[in-house]
Amino acid sequence: MVEVPGASTPASPAGYDAVVLLGGGFLPDADDHAPWLPAERELARRAVADGVPLLGICLGAQVLALATGGTVRGAYGRPERGSRTVSLNPAAAEDALFAGLPGEFRVIQNHRDQITALPPGAALLAGSAACPVQGFRVGRRAWGVQFHPEAGADRLAGWDEAALADAGLDLRALRAEAERAEPESARSTRRLAVNFAEVVRRNARADPDLVPAVGGS
Repeated sequence: MVEVPGASTPASPAGYDAVVLLGGGFLPDADDHAPWLPAERELARRAVADGVPLLGICLGAQVLALATGGTVRGAYGRPERGSRTVSLNPAAAEDALFAGLPGEFRVIQNHRDQITALPPGAALLAGSAACPVQGFRVGRRAWGVQFHPEAGADRLAGWDEAALADAGLDLRALRAEAERAEPESARSTRRLAVNFAEVVRRNARADPDLVPAVGGS
């Protein structure tokens, strides 16, 4: 695996067998704040066009949506913090990324921005009460998830308690809830990770010289 900081994001997936776009505390078109975002959006577009497996997480999902014709709105709806329930749509039953996951599962959420319109032709795969677009697929092998499958309950230890209190949230309560849900969450997110890895393996068999993965954030 090759981990690439945002400033070094390539604009093309050529030479890599997969792309993972990670999260961040800004919008996917905040180019003045994060000047590498145009390259990241182009990377997402090229991955979709070339059929290179891509997984966008939180901001990464928003980058994928925006790059391929969707809409993202800042500070929209109700923020989601801590362990929250995501529900799969019927279309997820035949989807490679969500295969084997339960119809509802708990995951870590930490966002206030939302994808409000999917790209043309995208498949909506998962949602929640506060955020209708939690999981989607663009093209054959590009997925976006608004939640954080890479994060466990321990991630909350680094959250800003004062900022959460200002928003009317109790960090201790959020941590306790996430810890109770951790066994269930870990099973579901591990299944999702295994599913994505299997998509990558199947796709890479056609070209064994590709680099294992690239992560952009």
